[in-house]
Amino acid sequence: MTTNARTILLRTNAAFLLLASSWGLWADLSGAFLGIGPQRPILAAAPHAAIGFVEAHGLAFIFGVLLWRAEAARAWHVTAAAVHALLGTSNIVFWQIFIAADMLAGGYLTTGLHWSFVTLHLLAVGMTATHVWKSA
Repeated sequence: MTTNARTILLRTNAAFLLLASSWGLWADLSGAFLGIGPQRPILAAAPHAAIGFVEAHGLAFIFGVLLWRAEAARAWHVTAAAVHALLGTSNIVFWQIFIAADMLAGGYLTTGLHWSFVTLHLLAVGMTATHVWKSA
């Protein structure tokens, strides 16, 4: 995989994280403080429970910023794969939240994209390692 292709992968990944986490933060905060939005059924009775949602979506936003600025180095692809493995696994383990919030389509989309990015970044890591060994 070329350096340019790896840069495009990191930037595409960053754009997804920035967009999805921004929407997630809006849903978390509006559900907790205003009692509106898709998280309302979950957070209206226990707004303090939003702390985990806000932390997760906030950290995803921060990783989006970092990945946007990242060079196409192997370590950044490992980092991105790990971030998406955590987020994708969390979505699967806590799938019930997508049902309770009537957000199944969003759950399918984001979880599918998380695992797609895991796969793509691991391919980038593998291809980078192969390229390094061939040139040595």
